[in-house]
Amino acid sequence: MPHHVAVLALDGVLPLDLGIPARVFNEARAADGTPLYSVSTFSPGGRAVRTHEDFRIVVDHDESVLRTADTVVIATQEPGEHLLATGTLPDDLAAVLDQVRPQTRIVSLCTSAFLLAAAGLLDGRRATTHWTLCDTFADLFPDVEVDPDVLFVDNGRILTSAGGVAGIDLCLHLVRRDHGAAVAAAAARRCVAAPWREGGQAQFIEHAVPRETDRSTSATREWALRQLAEPLTLEDMARHAHMSVRTFTRRFSSEAGTSPLKWLNQRRLAHARLLLETTDLPVARIAAACGFGDPVALRKQFHTSLGLSPVAYRRAHNAPDPTTRADAVLGSAR
Repeated sequence: MPHHVAVLALDGVLPLDLGIPARVFNEARAADGTPLYSVSTFSPGGRAVRTHEDFRIVVDHDESVLRTADTVVIATQEPGEHLLATGTLPDDLAAVLDQVRPQTRIVSLCTSAFLLAAAGLLDGRRATTHWTLCDTFADLFPDVEVDPDVLFVDNGRILTSAGGVAGIDLCLHLVRRDHGAAVAAAAARRCVAAPWREGGQAQFIEHAVPRETDRSTSATREWALRQLAEPLTLEDMARHAHMSVRTFTRRFSSEAGTSPLKWLNQRRLAHARLLLETTDLPVARIAAACGFGDPVALRKQFHTSLGLSPVAYRRAHNAPDPTTRADAVLGSAR
């Protein structure tokens, strides 16, 4: 059976954000084209929903879909005066969330993190929301660790995303987590979206306009992606950008939303995952091809980031297609 995703639409919902889960999950398919997810959009009582724009939306389902939902996504909506004033949920909405099964995965898009926090689901956890509301969120829910810089936060069963189309990043992350990088990349291509965006929402926060003499680090990022197998250092990247290490690090972090070495490690890990899924290359060769140097370093990175070994990851994300040419996949990093 496909994984059942139930999307909750509430008054004040943003129409663009409401459509993101169905758009992404409906494009996730098995090798034979079989859909991997089914998506149901519902509202409390199955009522028509007033959107943030100048129209209403009629949905086909009510909260009874929660009986079979494997994942619940709460679409972006206005937090509401009651919630912002008291930090608590209205009784009718609390009753809806109480029907979510204990094993069901719960996802908030953008400002819906306020609802999860008001329900007590984020206490003691790290979370994010739209960067313009992070200070308000932190003041209202001091027991939640707010991260204003990231596109999304994965706490296992509970996940939160930043503003706007960061919901696409989070949904693609869930596809990647459930079915691997290759399936997620294919879904992203069908949506004409990036399978993995660099950095976090820090890059979208308003800053002073840079001086015209400031140079971008984008060319160095493109160069580094072609050099993943090489033992690149921060100094190597700064030299390529013709900047001092200090200037390069500051400018890189401003543009990409993360440090140069953390970004480089993320890209190496993403390429290693792709090679494990789509080729039968030995782990030692994959470690070398992705710049980890040896299998021990690769295994350590996989355990730290994913909680399992490269071999276990390969086993969990399908055997390689025998028609896949390893040299072609290796070449995609260059």
